[in-house]
Amino acid sequence: MNKLKNAKGFTLIELLIVIAIIGILAAIAIPQFNQYKARAYDSDTKANLHNIYLACKAYWADNGSAASCSAAKAAGTSYGYLQSTNVSISAADVLEVSFVSTAQNTNSTNTFTINSNGSITQVP
Repeated sequence: MNKLKNAKGFTLIELLIVIAIIGILAAIAIPQFNQYKARAYDSDTKANLHNIYLACKAYWADNGSAASCSAAKAAGTSYGYLQSTNVSISAADVLEVSFVSTAQNTNSTNTFTINSNGSITQVP
């Protein structure tokens, strides 16, 4: 009997309470983490759109606004556009006044577009 009185450790109730608290924290944290990832993917997409816009602006500054800019031309060594691996951009040969480019990250369902003014909007 003396042996049981001096036993050290946690009771079953204490262990169940700790497990329940960890479960509640995980239920809150996992959806938040998924939202953070989605926002990061969208930010990467917007950054790619902004970077191709700036590279095309530099291209037009060198070649005139009547020249057409594409992703391949913007990626040249003079203009420095580097596309992220998970982002797909549709930027056909376009003039400065009619510039429109659309992009989507393969890890996100959102699509974004940028116009000749540099305004980025989400495609509904």
